[in-house]
Amino acid sequence: MRKYLKLVDFELGRFFKIYLVLIAITIVTQIAGVIVKSNKYLSQADKQIYEELIPKAQFLEQYGTMSFMQVMTSAWFMGPIALCIAALIFYIFLIWYRDWFGKNTFIYRLLMLPTARLNVFLAKATSIFLMVLGLISVQLLLLPVASTILKWMVPKDFRTDLTVGAITDFDYLQMLIPNTFIEFVINYGLGFMAVTVLFTAILFERSFRLKGILLGIAYSAIAVIIIISPLLIQEFLLGGFFYPIELLILEVVMVIIVIAGSIWISNYLLNKKIRV
Repeated sequence: MRKYLKLVDFELGRFFKIYLVLIAITIVTQIAGVIVKSNKYLSQADKQIYEELIPKAQFLEQYGTMSFMQVMTSAWFMGPIALCIAALIFYIFLIWYRDWFGKNTFIYRLLMLPTARLNVFLAKATSIFLMVLGLISVQLLLLPVASTILKWMVPKDFRTDLTVGAITDFDYLQMLIPNTFIEFVINYGLGFMAVTVLFTAILFERSFRLKGILLGIAYSAIAVIIIISPLLIQEFLLGGFFYPIELLILEVVMVIIVIAGSIWISNYLLNKKIRV
């Protein structure tokens, strides 16, 4: 366990500077978005009310009040989230290929450490998962701060206040920040499963090169089929036989099977097919 934790700490340290940059971009861009969108709304209100002499009630009826929803649906808010997601998806591949193609093929040193090779796999997967949780935590802390700045800038008569709960209920944020523990386990369990499947596909490629690419694609497709198989059976074979809770349990079982299978296959590839 101690060696595994050291590997996790090592992997987190290798990406830490870029990780801090992602956090800084998220904070600065989203706060700037609140300021820019609020100023734009207030400028519009000033022009309509004080220059064109439109009554405040008419302005509010025509343009509506300012709320955090207008910030959330803008590129100022969604852009940094998309950037962080793209960066972490890219890092899922970089975390392995950097070790193979970097200076002195560092992967050989990692795999020759006096610890189980599977610990290298688990440490890399854990570091990705922890970085995702870290970014989500930053976003959760940032929401009330940004909402408060909006309240400072826009007079009460011209805004509609939203609670953090109402904000996180919005489409993509509900996926990233689930409202219940069960939703959290489902969403991030699927995310962790996706990481292990991609890691296994990468190890297939590293073990068998060109043939490994096809094996990796085939394995990923099989994993998807396993995950959706209860839904397909429910829809086309049993005609809605399972209750929703039973279907959920089946899906959880399928996710566990795929994660366990990915870890087992990756352990086999690391020990039997990848030579150092």
